Amino acid sequence: MLYSQVLATGGFVPVNAIANSYFDYLVEDADEWIRSRTGIRERRFASATESTSDLATSAAKDALQKGKIDPLSIDCIIVATSTPDMILPATACMVQKNIGAANAFAFDMNAVCSSFIYAVETADNFIRSGKYGKVLVIGADTYSKILDMQDKTSCPLFGDGAGALILGSTQEKKGILQSIVKSDGNGWELIQVPSSGSRKPITAETIAAKENTFKMAGKSVFIFATDVIPQIIGEVTAKAGIRPDQLDHIIPHQANVRIIDFISKKTGINKDRFLLNLDRYGNTAAASVGLALDENVTSGKIKPGHLVLIMGFGGGLSWGGILIQF
Repeated sequence: MLYSQVLATGGFVPVNAIANSYFDYLVEDADEWIRSRTGIRERRFASATESTSDLATSAAKDALQKGKIDPLSIDCIIVATSTPDMILPATACMVQKNIGAANAFAFDMNAVCSSFIYAVETADNFIRSGKYGKVLVIGADTYSKILDMQDKTSCPLFGDGAGALILGSTQEKKGILQSIVKSDGNGWELIQVPSSGSRKPITAETIAAKENTFKMAGKSVFIFATDVIPQIIGEVTAKAGIRPDQLDHIIPHQANVRIIDFISKKTGINKDRFLLNLDRYGNTAAASVGLALDENVTSGKIKPGHLVLIMGFGGGLSWGGILIQF
């Protein structure tokens, strides 16, 4: 029986910190308005010359350095993103070149803000098959590039960043123990960029109508998130044969602190067990879980033996959770 153990984590955020006051042009006293509704104080925006592959490359190099891992030993690279450098080729192939992982095959995965969870699930199955020994997963997004900066309901929520995870094969029962991934296409319209592909190609008219920017039905997404997160916690722990109160930490998708407050009350799990960084980075989409994971592994808050549940939810609709023993 093979398992996928965590060999290393990495993370990267752009240097450009954007305080809530940046959005004073949208709403009076933007800092209080945003913090009271989301818990976000600031976020990072990529520069005009920084792309998703740049952020992903930096996070990957960070993980390789921390784990003292030779890039040539990587068998597969998965970049989880919904803001690729371009529609083709895969952003993962650019990262492969940048880090010198010549022996890997590389591809992108898009499940919007669940992308990192889907990618880790895929990497785990690759390793459990016995065909691949090391897989690099990177969640990276630059939502600042696709936001409508006049939409106060969405543009203050998001930031840019990247989080990386390197998984390796082991026969010891640790690492990824259980997982679930799910989707419901009936809700695809709730989170979208309407003019961004073959359904409605980008034209001067769609740009003028801002249909090439991010759109979200916020209230419906809140209801969806507060419904599926308790399900994730219950289903994954039940499959693992443990109680939710045996989890040392939970790393949720970093979307809104109100969602976490609601889940804490609904499940009875103390909020202290939820590891958050959204106050500093906002919603970094596919990067959020990997970035928070790296911060807490690097700081030593996550220790050997700890049981950690990582969770994501997002467009598609999509959601999932993965239980990791460190």
